[in-house]
Amino acid sequence: MIEKMGSIEVGDILSVMDRDNQKQKIEVIGLLTIEDKEYAAFAFADDGQEKNEKEVGVFFFRIVDGEELAELETDEEYEKVSATFLVMLEAG
Repeated sequence: MIEKMGSIEVGDILSVMDRDNQKQKIEVIGLLTIEDKEYAAFAFADDGQEKNEKEVGVFFFRIVDGEELAELETDEEYEKVSATFLVMLEAG
């Protein structure tokens, strides 16, 4: 797995606003590139303390210009990123 992509690195903790306008801390647990697009896998920072990605909720953002996060646009994009991330986890 890639350790750094632009200014985003595995282990970084970021603050985001959830749907209820509550601040949540999320941790970068993985970075990957698929078809020339960069993606980051995240878990809530509190859940990430377990350090077992298979047991925590993992979600993904596309990385734009090395530092901006964008939501995945389609279910197909999510499925592709999720499947690739799982393969990377299994490969170790």
